[in-house]
Amino acid sequence: MKIEKLTLDNEDLRGDDHVGSSAQTPLRTDAFDLDDDQKIELIQEKVGEILHTLGMDLTDDSLKGTPKRVAKMFVKDIFSGLHPDNKPKASTFDNKYKYGEILVEKNITLYSTCEHHLLPIVGKAHVAYISNGTVVGLSKMNRIVQYYAQRPQVQERLTLQVVEELQKVLNTKDVACVIDAKHLCVNARGIRDITSSTVTAEFGGVFKQQDKKQEFLDYIKIETEF
Repeated sequence: MKIEKLTLDNEDLRGDDHVGSSAQTPLRTDAFDLDDDQKIELIQEKVGEILHTLGMDLTDDSLKGTPKRVAKMFVKDIFSGLHPDNKPKASTFDNKYKYGEILVEKNITLYSTCEHHLLPIVGKAHVAYISNGTVVGLSKMNRIVQYYAQRPQVQERLTLQVVEELQKVLNTKDVACVIDAKHLCVNARGIRDITSSTVTAEFGGVFKQQDKKQEFLDYIKIETEF
């Protein structure tokens, strides 16, 4: 029993410190053996068991549909980025106008879920690249952020995944991403610090050079008003 208690304490510490275990989302090899409907049915049953264990009356009109709503939300919405079939098709185009400077898509609204407590992560992502002969549609950058955000996540991993995906799509290392987000597992539980946010960054290729890195960061600071 002492060994089990020690393991549990270590897991709690890992969650509170927001430490990730891998740069890749940890998925089992049989992750997609069940289809979405089968997953929803199983999750619905388990959510009902959790609410019942908490003492909730699932015959109440307000609660009786909650297990199914939560199950559908998990599979079809907030964790839909787990399934590779949902990855956005990021078509590229020739850079015919020969634009060779930094392109920045900033203030991308970010909603994700902390994989340690399954509480929301809410913030902004700022993504940049320099063309290596091809460009990608602006909305695809948003969709790539959204795809990797819609899964249980660690912010550091999310930042890396966005950069690595765009590097593959654009066939260039010159990609950068900064994410500034609030974690409700910090804001609403534990330390309950409502003012703090977490900033992560990944700089690839020329963005590792101080001048290009600073240029990207300066773009982020520009006020956008319409």
